[in-house]
Amino acid sequence: MPLASRLFALLATLWLGCAQAAVNEIDAASYGFPLANPFEATIATTPPELRPSLPDDADIDQADYSLRLRPRRELPDNFWPVKTLKYRLARQSGPAPLMFIISGTGAHFANIKTEELKRLFYGAGYHVVQLSSPTSYDFMAAASRHATPGISDRDAVDMYRVMERIRDQQHDLPVTDYYLTGYSLGGLNAAFVSHLDESRQAFNFRRVLLINPPVNLLTSVSNLDRLVQTEVRGIDNTRTFYDLVLGKLARYFEERGVVEIDAAMLYDFQSSRQRLSDEEMAMLIGAAFRFAAADISFTSDLINRRGVVIPPTYPMDEGTSLTPFFKRALLCDFECYIREQLLPYWRDQGDGNSLLQLIDQVSLYSLQSYLAGSDKISVFHNRDDLILGPGDLGFLRRTLGARLTLFPLGGHCGNLNYRVNTQAILEFFRD
Repeated sequence: MPLASRLFALLATLWLGCAQAAVNEIDAASYGFPLANPFEATIATTPPELRPSLPDDADIDQADYSLRLRPRRELPDNFWPVKTLKYRLARQSGPAPLMFIISGTGAHFANIKTEELKRLFYGAGYHVVQLSSPTSYDFMAAASRHATPGISDRDAVDMYRVMERIRDQQHDLPVTDYYLTGYSLGGLNAAFVSHLDESRQAFNFRRVLLINPPVNLLTSVSNLDRLVQTEVRGIDNTRTFYDLVLGKLARYFEERGVVEIDAAMLYDFQSSRQRLSDEEMAMLIGAAFRFAAADISFTSDLINRRGVVIPPTYPMDEGTSLTPFFKRALLCDFECYIREQLLPYWRDQGDGNSLLQLIDQVSLYSLQSYLAGSDKISVFHNRDDLILGPGDLGFLRRTLGARLTLFPLGGHCGNLNYRVNTQAILEFFRD
């Protein structure tokens, strides 16, 4: 090996070693998060007494607004509620920085996690804009150019256009600086939006935080798809998984004398005699993401008339029942959507041919140089996150160094509302 090459390899090795050593890793003993089971943390999130004190909605000056972005798109009459894209804006009384929040997989702008982040940032003095995920049915129908989410740089173009239109619509809002964050898939979207902003410079984001983002998109969706396939012990041929879970919930509500499903209830439920096993929790999480995958597959096929889920000539009007087709879409998981709709669309655009090429293009790998060189971007992640696979944390360590904060527990976004995490989030944006 030539001397120059050996010197470069040595320097690279030393740099990577320093980057790994500089990662901000929180140890479990000092962290204090009470849920060591990643499935339980993902479902129940943080116990109420360990969450920060946040403003009530009644104390927030907020309203929902609409944008008409695709006026020429023809949608079935039963899609009328999403012919405009809605977003939520919480405004301060005077000049303030503005925080954009991109929701996670399939999530609407008013998703509970997005709402919690809104209250956190609003309480800290930010204007806040809540955005639906590019994979949500409303964004796909009303904002996406091709209604085939998953090609990250193109999703970023669609999201960026939405953000620009919001800025134009709210032209009287006194903004001092722009900030950006996203959780789960929204974290991946935020990375690509930030990269796009480097060339377009409409916002010049001061700080960008990716919370629990997928690193390799195929790894993450494969992990989530496998959760639905988990075998649950004790189910005979006459009882389904859903019968078992609903039976436990029914007995829990009967014991408590109240029917109210929220994060506090789920935490209490897991402390009761009816608690779910690891296998049952895995399937519950997987089922939730399977519904998201079905929504994506169904909506993309319906808008593009591909005939994968719905026959392209099937008559559609306001009275048409979509239930049979949605049931068919439920048979298609994330990998199925990639194989049957995303990959063929990507190939038709002439960007490449193989699945590996597609995954490299849409994952954080394609932004490695940008992420490594951009001091304004950081990642918060959990070592036990369900969407991570072999090599993912190593990639983040090598790429981000001290700009990666690793929490020991929390599953997938289960510690997003833990006061240690919320304090760290605010401190990152204050620096």
